[in-house]
Amino acid sequence: MLPARFDEFTRAQARPRILAQIVLAVNALCASMGVAAQSSTQGQAQAQDPVPAPTTTRDQTQKELQEQEREPAKPLPVEAPEQRAVNYTVKIDAPRALRELLENNLDLMRWRGNPRVDLEQLQRLVRNAPEEAKTLVATEGYYTPRITSGLDTSGSTPVARVIVDPGQPVNVGDVDIELRGFVPFDKNSAPFDAAALRNRWTLPVGSRFRTADWEAAKRGMVRDITQTRFPRAQLIDSSATVDPDQHSARLKVVIDSGPDVHFGALKIDGLQRYRPEVITNLNQIHPGDEYSQAALQALQGRLQDTGYFSSVEVSVDMTSALNEQVSELNQGQGPQTEAPSAPVTMPVLVRVTENKRKNLSLGVGFSTNTGARAQANYDNLNVFGKRMKSSILYEQLRQTAAVDFYWPTTSNGYSNSVGAGYDRQDLRGQITRTTSIHAVRAWGTPMLERSWRLEALTEQVTIDDLPTTRTKALPLTFSITKRQLDSLVLPTRGYAANLQLGAAPIRLLTDEPFVRAYIRAVGYKPVGASGSLIVRGEFGAVGSKDKDKVPSTFLFRAGGDQSVRGYAYQQLGVPVRGAITGGRYLFTASTEYDYWFKPPWGAAVFVDAGNAADNFKDLKPKVGYGVGARWRSPVGPIAVDVAYGKAVHEVRLHFSLGFTF
Repeated sequence: MLPARFDEFTRAQARPRILAQIVLAVNALCASMGVAAQSSTQGQAQAQDPVPAPTTTRDQTQKELQEQEREPAKPLPVEAPEQRAVNYTVKIDAPRALRELLENNLDLMRWRGNPRVDLEQLQRLVRNAPEEAKTLVATEGYYTPRITSGLDTSGSTPVARVIVDPGQPVNVGDVDIELRGFVPFDKNSAPFDAAALRNRWTLPVGSRFRTADWEAAKRGMVRDITQTRFPRAQLIDSSATVDPDQHSARLKVVIDSGPDVHFGALKIDGLQRYRPEVITNLNQIHPGDEYSQAALQALQGRLQDTGYFSSVEVSVDMTSALNEQVSELNQGQGPQTEAPSAPVTMPVLVRVTENKRKNLSLGVGFSTNTGARAQANYDNLNVFGKRMKSSILYEQLRQTAAVDFYWPTTSNGYSNSVGAGYDRQDLRGQITRTTSIHAVRAWGTPMLERSWRLEALTEQVTIDDLPTTRTKALPLTFSITKRQLDSLVLPTRGYAANLQLGAAPIRLLTDEPFVRAYIRAVGYKPVGASGSLIVRGEFGAVGSKDKDKVPSTFLFRAGGDQSVRGYAYQQLGVPVRGAITGGRYLFTASTEYDYWFKPPWGAAVFVDAGNAADNFKDLKPKVGYGVGARWRSPVGPIAVDVAYGKAVHEVRLHFSLGFTF
């Protein structure tokens, strides 16, 4: 749409042309009438009007119209001239955090570069800037700022300046949290811990009062309450009274618990091809249990991990509660506020969308450890009542083929499977071919996983021109993984640890009895507002009389993306005829600092050290250090590192995607 001023100016230009056309048309009409009476009235006409009567033809009229159109239109005296657009810059003098806030929200910044902004509009924006800035800095807790603005037009480009002195911030002086309800009905139920809830309030007395923190604190408290027993709790009132003179804010929050909710029976929606036991065996929620959001999430996670479903949603069925509220509203009573006389029982509702029975996927990729890769996966969700997963992987340094069959998880939480696989590796001058069959029993949660694995394998190893060696073993391995992390996808706080204990104690399908232990751990700790510290380490040991008869699969090497950066994948180990073979012992450690300068983007510095050897005296750490770039992507952290291996005097590029532990 054209601006109003432009429309008026256009009309002003058109008026002279319209008037000229009307005058010429009237003249032409008069001329045609005058020709008819010219002979009888010529003398009288000359006496009365010394100017001869105009005689105009159609061609003459058109010519005059064209000349009139070519003449510049005279602007009307009441019309203001059109002003030109102004290109200007803005300089904001304020503390860094406030400067970023103003740069992102001031109208002066948003209208910069707009061709419709003229000098008059710019002056108005500059005049309004202090009031806008005052409102904005108040959200950061500054209620008594001194703000000035001005416009410098002395140069070729006008400069708008905004100067902000925020003054003293407002701090929280008092917090009043009023809890209504929260009465347990079950004698065996512990009373609600109101004191602990108040201690978890995230905007305590003495902290700076910021609007964002105030809103987050209220949401966080309601979210905290709804995690257990009271999922229908709601914030019914809140207020923040600010005293700018005292630089203090008094906060009040009123929360109603709603009914005490217990779980009811399990309801399943969407199950068609598979037996209900696929879901019921994984359900550890019993009717009568107190409501727990964690229990619902755990069930949802177990169902998603089965692979039978493309989507899973687990919640309590609120249908009866909603119907009751609708009925009260229809009767004109409004929502009832009386406390219920007994716990409210809500069924557990599981909504699923089944996966396709058969699924084939193809993919290509690249790893800085093992090179370019191509992969094919085929899954069948019902092979003799079992779920089958198979895959073929071809990498430059490694090729594998595997197939596994999974039974539905039992009612006591065990997941049983059997499988077979073939693995070929060509690493550091050693070619290893391994064929295996195995049986696995796994149980637990993502926070605490445990498993037993019984495996029978045969292995062929070729090193340079040495004779090929063949070994076999039947080890039993116990594994336990503990995760205490704030996120399983993008962890920033907590730790994870894995312990493996294995043994092939007798010569049953085993060339050389051995025992094996392996442990690894990683920890995350925030450092300041924008930094995080990551430490990790691993240690492994194998005990046997003759190491050469132990399959190399159970020995150790170091180096690579997730080990010691600055060295090639499994470059650190025991040298044998120009090849690097596995050792009895392994030790690695790493320290990394990540700085998130513009989340989700960050930079990293790190130092890694480690080695693998056949005895402790040769376990001398090899050091690597470098820098890297980080991105917290939706699928997990992406890391690109450039590392220098001090022992080999080489620089290597390392790339990793996602968090796996």
